[in-house]
This record gives sequence, structure tokens and C-alpha cells, in this order.
Amino acid sequence: MSSPLPVVTAGPGAEQAPRSRWALFLRALSPRTIGLTLVFSLLVAVVLNPIFELQFTVLLGRTLFVGFITLVARSAALTWPQRLVPPWVLQSVTVLVAATLATLAVYLLATGGDFNAVVSHEGRVQGFILISGTGTIVGLILALGALERQRDSEAKAMGLELALQRSRLERHAADARLAVLTAQVEPHFLFNTLANVQALVETGSPRAPAVLRSLIAYLKATMPRLDDGDAQLGREMALVRSYLELMHLRMPDRLRFSVDVDPALQGFPCPPMLLLTLVENAVRHGIDPSETGGSIVVTSSRDADVVRLAVRDDGVGMGESSVPGTGLVNLRERLAAFYGGAARLELTEVEPHGLLAEILVDVPATGAARRLS
Repeated sequence: MSSPLPVVTAGPGAEQAPRSRWALFLRALSPRTIGLTLVFSLLVAVVLNPIFELQFTVLLGRTLFVGFITLVARSAALTWPQRLVPPWVLQSVTVLVAATLATLAVYLLATGGDFNAVVSHEGRVQGFILISGTGTIVGLILALGALERQRDSEAKAMGLELALQRSRLERHAADARLAVLTAQVEPHFLFNTLANVQALVETGSPRAPAVLRSLIAYLKATMPRLDDGDAQLGREMALVRSYLELMHLRMPDRLRFSVDVDPALQGFPCPPMLLLTLVENAVRHGIDPSETGGSIVVTSSRDADVVRLAVRDDGVGMGESSVPGTGLVNLRERLAAFYGGAARLELTEVEPHGLLAEILVDVPATGAARRLS
């Protein structure tokens, strides 16, 4: 009799539900629901026709009337606040009341509004029960089926929403990782190096292949570091060496360097990109501003229960007005996260000029010490 109503969801990819109750009511009366109402009303009339002593067209008119009244009532029920009554209760009561009242209206119209003529005639009472009962049963089946489909649709919409949120989080994580990689590679440094390579190639300089090889080696060493949750000092020193070799090729007359790692500390655990931050700081703020350039010495050693990682340059130094940059602030935070309170960063001016940056790790108080033993 009545037909399943379209499901309105607000999930991703679904059309937004109309704000107006009138618009929602009209939406429920779609061509699809009207067509299904016609089909079910016809089927009910065909099934009941052998029982009634009426012309088929009269019986069909009654089933169509009951079906469409039930459809209109169900559509109107969609505009009611469903937070007050569970949807299945609201739809069930609506179908029952609508089918009963619509059937009663049919028989009142047939008897000229004489209620006694309806209830006192056995055939009319039986017809009333058959039409209203069939309309109620069919309407309930369709209503509950529509609600079940609505729940499935809402569950799928929720699943799509969760998948969309997960996709957003993964994209944000990828963007964050890309941002960190970009910060580590230093775009201006990369562009300057590529510009130098271009100039060397255009002038036919034999240094061009060496610069390219060093740049490729540095990038290969840099890219995997952020995914390495258990980096070791030996690999960090190799990364620092690749970076300094590249810097030396960029300014061969202004930068000298040495990298020395204690063989016993090759496997010492340390956060990825730890020393590289200090070395980049020494190049950018110590050697680059100096007219004569300078040297950078990177060392690692162990004194009793303290591991000492040092980056020393004889560049321009910090100066009286210098303040720690974002890189050093982030480095201190990474030290605290990795070693707890067992590690610290110390910056010391070097005479006559330059800077000594030291990372001191109290070995017995860290998990790193246990992994070394």
C-alpha cells in the first residue's frame, strides 16, 4: 500500500537533508515512492478482489486511497522531532492510525457518512477489517524495511566518515613528515647547491660531478632518517660527514672539517638528525658569515659515565646579542623526549672566536646505557 520512503542521511557524499519541513515532506513524496504505492495498492486489490462483491475498479479505488493516505501520513511523520519518539514506534503508530482512519473514511463516503450503516453491516465490517488490516500489515512491513535500510545507510555513512577522518589524519601525518623533511633538507641550501652545480656544468668545471655525487649521497642519507626510531651514532656521523663534504664542495676555500667518532660509540643510540642540527647551525651562523671561513670539528667521546658529542667551529661565534634559534630549541625538546633528564645541550664561546656546542648524556641514567652494555 504505502511505499518505502527515501533515506536521508548527512554522511559524506550524501545530499544534505532539507532544512525546511515542507521541503522534507515533498522529498518523501518522490516519483519512486508514488510509483511503489501504485504498485502495492494494485497488488492488494488483486489479492482481495475474489473476496469482495465489488467491481474491481471500486476496490482498487479504495486501496489506492488508503495507500496514498498512509504514504502522506508517513511522509508527514518524517518532519516530526524523532528525538522524542523512536523512529520505528513513530512510523508504526502512523501507519496503523492512517490505514484505519483512511479505511473508515472510505466506508463513510460509501454510506453517505452513516456510521451506523457501516458498523451494523457484517459485510462492510469484514471489508473494513480486511482493507485496514492488510493496509496496516503491508504498511508496517514497508515502514520497518525502510527504517532498516536507513540504519544500514547511516552505518555506511558513519563508516565513510570514519574512513574520511582516517584519510585526513594520514594526510596530515604525511604533510607533517614532508614539512620536517623539507626543514631538514633546507630548501635554500638545496637550491643554492643546485644553482652551483648548474654554474659548474655550464662552465665545464670538473668539480660538477663531485658536487652532484655528494648531493645525492647527502639526500640518500637524509631521507630515511625520520623513519628510523633507533638511530645510532655511527650512522649519524656518516650523515654529518656527507653534509660537510657537500658544504666543502660548495665553498672549498672557506670550509675545513674533520669528523671523529669513537669506535666504541658507533652503536650509541641517539635521535635522528641530532648532530646534523648542530653542524648546520655551525655552517650557517659560524662559517658562512665569516669573511675567511673556518673549520668545523665533530667529535664523540666517553668520560666515565658521560657521553660527550661535540661540534666546534672557529667562525664568528654567537655574539652578545645572539639568542638560541628554533632549531636549538627543538633539539633540546628532542633530547628531553629521547633521553629524559639525562641529556643536556651546552653552548660555549671559544677564544678568540667560535663556538663549542656539546651534548652531554649521563649514560647510567638512560636506556641507551643498558643497550650499550
